[in-house]
Amino acid sequence: MKDDKKRSPKFAKTEKTPVEPCDPEALIEVQHLTKKYGDLLVLNDVSEKIMQGEKVAIIGPSGSGKSTFLRCLNVLEDPTDGYVFFEGNNLCDLRVDINLQRRRMGMVFQQFNLFNNMNVLKNITLAPVHVALQDLRKTRRKNFFTRIANVFRSKEKKKPLVPLQTSKKQIVADAEQNAMRLLGRIGLADKAKVYPSTLSGGQRQRIAIVRALAMNPKVMLFDEPTSALDPEMVGEVLELIKELADEGMTMVIVTHEMGFAREVATRVFFMDGGKIREQGGPEQIFGAPQDERLKEFLSKVL
Repeated sequence: MKDDKKRSPKFAKTEKTPVEPCDPEALIEVQHLTKKYGDLLVLNDVSEKIMQGEKVAIIGPSGSGKSTFLRCLNVLEDPTDGYVFFEGNNLCDLRVDINLQRRRMGMVFQQFNLFNNMNVLKNITLAPVHVALQDLRKTRRKNFFTRIANVFRSKEKKKPLVPLQTSKKQIVADAEQNAMRLLGRIGLADKAKVYPSTLSGGQRQRIAIVRALAMNPKVMLFDEPTSALDPEMVGEVLELIKELADEGMTMVIVTHEMGFAREVATRVFFMDGGKIREQGGPEQIFGAPQDERLKEFLSKVL
């Protein structure tokens, strides 16, 4: 996970217009999002909103800025300029705890990114156990200092301790129970103790999705989740994503699967040259495109 302390001071402010209040109805909002690598302009002043419950598919040719846009949404890529809001929090503000915000943003990569030295169960429980133990330690530390301060307070000014409703043993047990529930959902409960290297690509990608779901995210970000799979394995991964969409999960997915985008997305972005050239419902984008570059792109991929 990226350390927010390594973000450059320049990232704390924008060179463009002063930050405007974000839309309180938007789950994610980007304003004037720009990304450069040296002289290469990858994202060119993009402003957009993603609402709770939306399923946004991002399509476009290779090198159009799709994956960079997605990675900027949870600041895995530092924007060169502009702002990213998540649930009203400005992720470009260095005072915001970026790791706390990322807990609620599930991310699934092209290459699975599972830990091959850990079994499947450990891969899924690693993050939730780490976060829960971290919170438990913070609560215990707060109670410790409250006890010390209460020694010097009068009876009527003593502060109550924060109740501890769990323990390390219970945290691990709860995480493993949830992991097994999720594995059962995708029919891989029998793979809990095996290592990722022994699984097919489709199985590994479904486990990567389950790992993200174990953190109970508000939104799922998918970066071409089927691009590294053999054709016969693509269907099982797309079926799981469809199930999540049907359950109301907010998701943003970069994909080359046009049929999937047409079936599942509530809105489609067509990106080219670092900009969203056209957007709209799948019927409009695939059935009545307006942008000439989009027409050209669809003529080659459909």
